Amino acid sequence: MSVAEFLRQRAVEVTLNGSYSLPRWYDCEGKLRSFACRTKRVSPFRMIVDVPVVGKVGERLTSYFQDFGEFQCTISATLKSGFLMELDMARARRAWMSEKLTWLEKKQKDASVQELRQDARFVPQVPHTFLTLANGSTHSCFIIDVSTAGVAISCEYDPPIGTPLAVGACVGRVIRKFHHGFAVKFAEKQSRDDLVRLIVRTPMLQSA
Repeated sequence: MSVAEFLRQRAVEVTLNGSYSLPRWYDCEGKLRSFACRTKRVSPFRMIVDVPVVGKVGERLTSYFQDFGEFQCTISATLKSGFLMELDMARARRAWMSEKLTWLEKKQKDASVQELRQDARFVPQVPHTFLTLANGSTHSCFIIDVSTAGVAISCEYDPPIGTPLAVGACVGRVIRKFHHGFAVKFAEKQSRDDLVRLIVRTPMLQSA
């Protein structure tokens, strides 16, 4: 199915963090790599996700979302920074997922569940930006979440702990690795009001 066809179908605009692995991506130890992803539009049959590494049409992959569990999927269409994947599941699980999506849609519209703490982590509306290393090289990356003190990243580039770098215009250092990404602590605490503007960088802004 094409993305245009899916956009005409009934689906839920819901934002959920997850992870996925592609069949041809391995780390230096020969283990299958896992990357972060985020849903944009979901139905019981397919979903569009934002990702740091875009697969190829026809590729089989495994994805996982805390609210949905694990899926076996097939990429049916690609976008600049994401893809549409077809979900393989039994009829009973599709019925369960339909009910789950209805509940998530209601929860997402409930303002009372929004996190109001000043230093809480949040998900920026634009999830893609660039890393800049000390040698001037850049790498596109995916923002898992961000706070005034640091940011969690998923990226094709896999830096060692301690690596100094800039995420957008915010300078920091890699302090922790986890299964599908790494954490960067900013050198200075940032203002929440300015954070998204500083973090998110398009290719044009990055080269300026």
